[in-house]
Formats: sequence, C-alpha cells, structure tokens
Amino acid sequence: MESLIPVINKLQDVFNTVGSETIQLPQIVVIGNQSSGKSSVIETLVGQDFLPRGTGIVTRRPLVLQLLHVSKNSSRPDEEQTVAAEEWAKFLHTKNKIYTDFKEVRREIENETDRMSGTNKGICSEPIVLKIYSNKVVNLTLVDLPGLTKVPVGDQPPDIELQIRDLCIHYISNPNSVILAVTAGNTDFATSEAIKLAREYDPDGRRTLAVMTKLDLMDAGTDAMDVLCGRVIPVKLGIIGVVNRSQADINNQKELSESLKDEATFLQKKYPSIANRNGTPYLAKTLNRLLMHHIRDCLPELKTRVNVLIAQFQSLMNSFGEPINDKSQLLLQIITRFATAYCSTIEGTSKFIETSELCGGARICYIFHETFGRTLESMDPLGGLNTRDILTAIRNATGPRPALFVPEISFELLVKRQVRRLEEPSLRCVELVHEEMQRMIQHCGTQQEMLRFPKLHERIIDVVTNLLRLRLPPTNSMVENLVQIELAYINTKHPDFTEAHYVHRAITSGTADGDLAKITAHRNMVERVQEDRDKVSSAPIVDGINGSSWKLTNLIRSNRLDQGGDRMSEASSQPGSGANSAAPSPSRSRKGINLLPEVPEQPVMKLSAREQRDCDVIERLIRSYFMIVRKNIQDSTPKAIMHFLVNFVQDHLQSELVSQLYKKEEIETLLEESSHIAARRKEASEMLQALQRASQIIGEIREIHLW
Repeated sequence: MESLIPVINKLQDVFNTVGSETIQLPQIVVIGNQSSGKSSVIETLVGQDFLPRGTGIVTRRPLVLQLLHVSKNSSRPDEEQTVAAEEWAKFLHTKNKIYTDFKEVRREIENETDRMSGTNKGICSEPIVLKIYSNKVVNLTLVDLPGLTKVPVGDQPPDIELQIRDLCIHYISNPNSVILAVTAGNTDFATSEAIKLAREYDPDGRRTLAVMTKLDLMDAGTDAMDVLCGRVIPVKLGIIGVVNRSQADINNQKELSESLKDEATFLQKKYPSIANRNGTPYLAKTLNRLLMHHIRDCLPELKTRVNVLIAQFQSLMNSFGEPINDKSQLLLQIITRFATAYCSTIEGTSKFIETSELCGGARICYIFHETFGRTLESMDPLGGLNTRDILTAIRNATGPRPALFVPEISFELLVKRQVRRLEEPSLRCVELVHEEMQRMIQHCGTQQEMLRFPKLHERIIDVVTNLLRLRLPPTNSMVENLVQIELAYINTKHPDFTEAHYVHRAITSGTADGDLAKITAHRNMVERVQEDRDKVSSAPIVDGINGSSWKLTNLIRSNRLDQGGDRMSEASSQPGSGANSAAPSPSRSRKGINLLPEVPEQPVMKLSAREQRDCDVIERLIRSYFMIVRKNIQDSTPKAIMHFLVNFVQDHLQSELVSQLYKKEEIETLLEESSHIAARRKEASEMLQALQRASQIIGEIREIHLW
C-alpha cells in the first residue's frame, strides 16, 4: 500500500501541469495560527531547513510538498551525468532542474512567492509545487498554507484575515483532504482557530488530526497531559505533541537529527506514559498511515470521476471541431449544412426541433392562419362607415336629379373604400413572415461552428439578410396588387354575391309591389312640388312683408307639409335649419329679395323611410361583397408570400451563399478561428491528455495494493 502515495503524487503532477482543480486529490492540509510552528513541523518531517524564515507572515502562497522516500542507493537524474545523492529537490515550475542545496530551495521559494504575490506581504492562491526525494522521509503529500492572522501588519491589505481564511477553506473543504490542525502549546487549546475551522468543515472529525507544538515553552508547573489525552477537546484521529527547534537553535544551525534526540529526551522526561505516541517520528508515521488509508477509500470514486471527465472533455473537444485540413471543402460543408438546416426549419424536418417556442415553418403557418386570418375575420365590413357617409354617397351619386332607385355608383365607391382596408393587414403579414425568416438564421447551422468562425457567421447572416431584403419589395408589390385587382373591377355578377340578386328580384318581381307603389307616390309628390315652384316663379316680384321670397318659402313649405315625408321639409323642421327658421321679418323686408339659406356642410339628417331603406340596401351589399373579397385576400396573400418570399429563398439560398462566399481570396479570412474557441480547445486538449494520463496511472494500481 506504500505505492499509493506516489500514485497520488503523480496525479498531482499531472493536474498541476494544466492548472486544474477538477479532480480533488487526497492530501494533508496544514493549517494553524501565524507563528504556531507549522513550518517547523514540516521541516522536522523532512529533516532539512528549506522554508523561508522571519517575523510576521512568511508563507504567502500554498506550498504543495511531495515527500518521496528513496533508498540510499538511488541516483538522481542530471543533465550531464548521474551522481549518487541521498536527498534532492525539484520544483514543478523549473521543470527538470535539480536542487541539492536546500538553501537554494529556500531562495527559490522566496523568489517565486515574490514573483506572484509581490513584496508587500500580500498572499496568492497559486500553489508552489515542490518534490523532495530523500531516504529520511516517509511518503507524504502536504500542503502548507499561510498562517491565520487577525490584524494586518505593515503593507498587508486590510482584508488579509478574510483572504487567508478563504484560502484555507478552499483546501480543507475538499472531502478527500486530511486536516492537520497545528496549535502552539503555550496558548489555550480551546482558543485554537485551526481546531475551530476544522470542526466547521469536518464536523464528524473523521479526517482531522491535531498537533500541539512548543511543549517545552509551556509555563512552569503546567503540562499538556489533559490536552494530549483528549480530555479537554477530543479529536477523533488524535492529538500529537511535538517539540520544535528554538530560534536560537535555528540561528546556531543546530542539526535536525540533534533536535529529534532532544525531543525524544524531553518527552520521556515530561510525558513518559505517552512518549511513544508523541513526537515528530510518530507524527510522520501516523500521517503516512492516515493518508494511505484515505487514498484507499477515495481511489474507487476517484477512478470513476476521472472516467466521467474523460467522456465529458472528449465530447467538448468534438464540439470544437477537428483541425482544418482542407479549408475549401470545409467552407462548402458549412454552407451546405446551414442551407439544409434553414430549409429543414421551414419544412419542419429539422433534426433538432425546438420545444420551447414556435419557429420556422410552424410560426409562418401560425402567422398565416392565426395572426393574419383572425385579424381579417375580426374586421367589421362596415368599419369606419356610418349612415351619414352612405346617405351622402347616395345623394352625391344622384346629381341634380332625385333618383328613383339606389345609384349603383354609390355602392361601388363605398365598397372600394372598405376593401382598401385589407391592404394594411396584408402588408403586415408580409412583414411578420420576413421577421421570422430573419430570426431563423440564429437557429440554423452548427452553433459551435458559427462560434468557431465568427467572420463566416457574420457573412452568412449578411448574405441571408440581403436575400430576404431583396425579396421584400416584390412580395409587398404582389400583395398590394392583389388588393388593387379587387379594386379594379367590382364584380356584381359574382356567384357568391347573393345580396345583389336578392335586391334585383325584390325590385323587379311582384313581391315588391308595395315598394313600387311607394316609389310611384313619391314621384307624384315630386311632380306637384315642381308645379308649385312654376306658379311661384311666374308671380310678380314685390318688395315688403308680402314679398315673393316669403310667399315662395311658405308655398313650398305648405305643399311639403301637406304631402308629408319629403326630406327637405323634415330637414327644415330641425332647429336652426330649413326655410322656416330663415323666414324674413317685416323689419328686414326692405333689403330686397331674401334668398334661401345656404346648404350646411354637415346638415342634421333625419332619414325618411325611403332613405333608411336605401341605406340598408347599400349596407347589405357592402357587407356581402366585402366578405367575398376578404375571403379572396385571406387565401391569396399567404400564397403570394410563399411564392415570392419563402419558396424563392429556399430555392436560391445555397446558390446565393456559394456565389457570395466561396471566393478563393476570402476563404482564409472567413475560416479564421475565434481566439476564444482556439484557447478553449487548447485547454480542453491539455485537460483531456491529463485525464487520460491519470486514468493510465490509476489503472497501474493492482487490486492487492488497496489492502
């Protein structure tokens, strides 16, 4: 099972190379308050002085430390020769450079920290990966994090506490990590920030191990027996006490081997009953055992996770497209796929059918039969037309002579006015279909290809947009002509125009004798009024109160009142109108002939029975004929749109795209790949290779290694 930790180290190398945290690998995360002795614990585990030293915050970047045990006879690779060595180190960022002087390792850590974090005591989340090969270490993977602090010092940012806390949480929230919570022995264990943070993110305590440092610095007369035995705050994986080197020992460059002997002596003297369960060597073996068991538990899930990610990234790579070999061929393929997808969307045969909304041919159908059809059906045949308009049209159509029958020209004028109202919704129907065909561009073609080649996508949109724009005028013209055709000839002999036949039969057949009698009576009345006018006109012209104007007015008025029902007398009986209101008074008789009042532009009209009947006839004729024309327009407008716009675009789309885009001098420009897609493909390719390598590494583990 010892081989499991090197396997995890290899996996860590693989994923650190691509800078990905997709896979959460098992590792030991070291957290603790600033100056709690974390770095000293790690150095004691390694057996070398290699970490930066100083006051305040020293560790400002995560240090991923991979300890690899090698035998004394192992050799290290060198660019020039192979030289026997007991210990050496390598950084991931310096590739194959070998470090045998651990003072140089410390300088490289300091330089790399300043390079990414700056020199203002700020922190950076980008880890430094360091491998140490030694015959004095056990296989471990440790992550040394910046110490938890409360108050910013010097040039530290004001939120330094929050930054460090978030960085620690990022690592310890990994369920595959073992938390090594370090607390100084000369402080109250109950106030340990590391223990508090570990309990928050590992409430069960199944992956937390506590370490108490600086046991030799506790106040005289006190000891850590209760804490180390778990009687103060129990920790499920245990609490291990260690003795660090003092600053004087470091300054005097005391050997770590001597420090380990002094530690063992101190524990045997101060804590003899538990000395064998404390100290740095015991801590190293415990961490090695915990990590191996943890890796064993995590490995099956890790293997499954790697396989799932391989499938996902392979699919992502496929979506980005293969490298381009023949650009001319690829351009034709993209054009053909787009044209096919566009036509399929109209026909409803697309492989990818939209389920959230109507699009393509389905929406065009909806526009034709729901939007346009219902708009026409909701139009009132007599909308915008009132009785005054009809009566005025009838009167204007008769000229100076009273009409015995309803003038046909009045019906034709009025019905044309109503038919013209069909033009606006018909043109709006063209506009809606045009908008949908424009919107369909975004639903067609391989979206990933369109994102991959943005310039080609823009040109395709331009070509289709121009084609649609060119087809809009002839389509609008045809729809306008459909309405103009209906206006050009009012076919009163249309077989569906039954109202005209009914009115004709009503006038000419015997069933209309009553109406004919009324018409004859009306004609006799008109003749008598004309005779009275002739008599008055032959009388001598006399001034004064008995003048001819007054006589003529009263004569006509009396005759009309006797006959009753003439529209002129009825109009004159309204307040402020007619001859009666205009009769001269004796005081005004000296002004000569008093003329009839002027005809008002909009007289107050009270329809006679005859006029009401004529208006009803016209209304029935207009309604009947309008519905015939509306039916024709409702049927012919969609057909015109389909022929002049939709079908034309379908038939000519591909040839238009080829003629506009397939030009030798433009192929390179059109197939210039998006920098964003190129970067994502590179990242996905690197990640896929890393995952495949990880799968290979995991596959090399035999089942026997797990037990």
